[in-house]
Amino acid sequence: MNENQGPEVSEPRVVDCEYLRPRFAAAFLLIEGDRAAFIDNNTEHSVPLLLNALREAGRTPEEVDYVIITHVHLDHSGGTAALMKACPNAVLLAHPKAAPHMIDPTRLIEGARRVYGAERFSELYGVIEAVDASRVRVMEDESVLSWGSRSLKFLHTRGHANHHFCILDDDKIYTGDSFGLAYPDLQAQGLFVFPSTSPSDFDPFEAFKSIDRIQSSGASSAFLTHFGKIGDLSGAAEQLKSWIQWSDGLLQTAVSGTQSDETLESFCQTEVLLEMKRRLKARGILWNSDVEELLKLDLDLNGAGIAVTARKRRAKLTPTQG
Repeated sequence: MNENQGPEVSEPRVVDCEYLRPRFAAAFLLIEGDRAAFIDNNTEHSVPLLLNALREAGRTPEEVDYVIITHVHLDHSGGTAALMKACPNAVLLAHPKAAPHMIDPTRLIEGARRVYGAERFSELYGVIEAVDASRVRVMEDESVLSWGSRSLKFLHTRGHANHHFCILDDDKIYTGDSFGLAYPDLQAQGLFVFPSTSPSDFDPFEAFKSIDRIQSSGASSAFLTHFGKIGDLSGAAEQLKSWIQWSDGLLQTAVSGTQSDETLESFCQTEVLLEMKRRLKARGILWNSDVEELLKLDLDLNGAGIAVTARKRRAKLTPTQG
């Protein structure tokens, strides 16, 4: 138990959002007496699953006090408006840089539609609407929310995204994407965790700082949106730092290399894939079609995120034409 907080609180309910496949993206339901709160919510399509978990816990939508998002990437926040509509008394808690995108999600929607196209966007995310500003509360770094017997502490954790925070809840911490991805299907040979370096804010230095901050938070377990609870925070931190160091090396190679901006993404994605295969093999995890299907999206996004950061750094090194 965190010595700065009160009595030990109950475990959250892990809700499988069934996004793309089982055990890929989770939301967390916290019960505090006769009140409830959600952390992350996936997409509009997941909202019925969240409300069903709420009913199974013996609570009603009217008893939900808070909807909390770790950051605005749509597999974490896409269902926010729909969930808020279903829970009329809930307040949305968000990072200062995330809140404006929930109040006006236009840029989020336009960006995702450019990537996926209108039809695929609808399949993945459904409808995304604005959240009334009067129902949104910004949580600053190290701010504390008293909620029943709980004291929820908000820690800003850059690296994956500059609008990301984690939530410390007694000896538990909800880490969004700041403490990596640990898919249950890859844990048979022991803990296997890797970072998300997806576009557009990947920053190796800040990612390192966030890992250290989470590890030193006093938490004994972490709840990852992708996916569920892990207990070995030191072991996870060691693996994540090794990955971040490798990713930083690839980033530096991409910045100074001969690849054109047009081929940079493909180059980084290929290198990320090869490194993942190497690390899985070292852990005795067989690369097969199921593993490939599980990891394809993350590996593509991780390579793309490193390429985006490399392009930004290249642009800064290029003299401005007068």
